[in-house]
Amino acid sequence: MGRPSTKPKDLRDGFYIEVRNKNQRTAIKIRRDTKEQLIHAIEEYRKNKEVTVLGQSKKGKMVEIPGVS
Repeated sequence: MGRPSTKPKDLRDGFYIEVRNKNQRTAIKIRRDTKEQLIHAIEEYRKNKEVTVLGQSKKGKMVEIPGVS
């Protein structure tokens, strides 16, 4: 057995949102391949959860998505 890694994992390329239950601290990150899929997921989760748009991951860097709030 070795020590666990301390380096944070790189995110895969794609569009990311963060979803959490209302009035909770913990959240999960959800990735979608296309902007259309992301918009559909936002509409689906907004019905009963808090949704935060994180952005688009390109080569390990987060980039803001124009036109999505």
